[in-house]
Amino acid sequence: MKVLTIVGARPQFIKAWPVGRALQAAGIVEHLVHSGQHYDDQMSQVFFDEMGIRAPDQNLEVGSGAHGAQTGRMLIALEQVMEAERPDWVLVYGDTNTTLAGAVAACKLHIPIAHVESGLRSFNRRMPEEHNRVLTDHCSSLLLCPTQTAVDNLAREGVTEGVHLVGDVMYDAVVHFGAVARARSQVLSRTEVQEGAYYLATIHRPYNTDDPDRLVGLLTALDQLDAPVVLPMHPRTHARLATHRRDGAFQQLRIIPPVGYLDMLRLEQGARAVVTDSGGVQKESYFFGVPCFTLRPETEWVETVQSGWNTLAGDDGAELSARVARWQRPTLPPPPFFGSGDAAVRIAALLTR
Repeated sequence: MKVLTIVGARPQFIKAWPVGRALQAAGIVEHLVHSGQHYDDQMSQVFFDEMGIRAPDQNLEVGSGAHGAQTGRMLIALEQVMEAERPDWVLVYGDTNTTLAGAVAACKLHIPIAHVESGLRSFNRRMPEEHNRVLTDHCSSLLLCPTQTAVDNLAREGVTEGVHLVGDVMYDAVVHFGAVARARSQVLSRTEVQEGAYYLATIHRPYNTDDPDRLVGLLTALDQLDAPVVLPMHPRTHARLATHRRDGAFQQLRIIPPVGYLDMLRLEQGARAVVTDSGGVQKESYFFGVPCFTLRPETEWVETVQSGWNTLAGDDGAELSARVARWQRPTLPPPPFFGSGDAAVRIAALLTR
């Protein structure tokens, strides 16, 4: 059996590590394709190096661009790859343009699609990721859900065939690499912060970075927190900030370049709290039992909010400091909504049936 796996963005590299190992253990041939959606070394190559992911069999090097143009370039290239490789399955992850392009190309060629992280919904159609999720799910033959909520979302849309609750492959990766990060990463000393005495922040979604007033408002809100804020700066945010920067420095912000996987895990482990608009960072904070404040009015990961470990802080930053100050630690640790660390093994087993 041959599986053609398509990745292109840093969360997908993380998810591909446990699944790739499980496919190999199951005797499945994997052809790994990197779309090139994330191409900066700190957003791409460092993950392959740190996690020991084998080099992609092909890198399409599509680069950045407008959504339609980027997705179109991927479609053209991926169709050629699929026709040459003739895989039994196409495996896609998450909700990026890479995900959608892989799903559409496979669907047109009548190749069955397995979608990892199927069934997630924010119910915010302003987000391009939401369209990518829905369209990919409705193209897929094997819908691999991380949580029961995801299964229920699909059922409400009339999708029940091929749906499986497998758990979260990002949790698989954290189970393995969490201790490695604590032992190896020196990011706290490099950043000159102490365990539990800083906040970690990430901002990258277009609706938070493309509006200059919103971006500066969020950074100003972070600057008003009661401890230093470590902010690994996404290239998108860095470019926007260079354009929109107003007079005056941010006193509390420690802006650093993007970090690798191990350094990011270590920053999450040691933070007093995390402030983010990233879906993956919300989950990783939850896995470590670190409170998270999400700079969005909604989240796909509703379980993290229901348990009390994640707070929806909106997207204007006006009440961020007050929300952080009011937060009360739940009496129970984060419940195991995301499986037991064997999601990748379950996925491999389903593919071999």
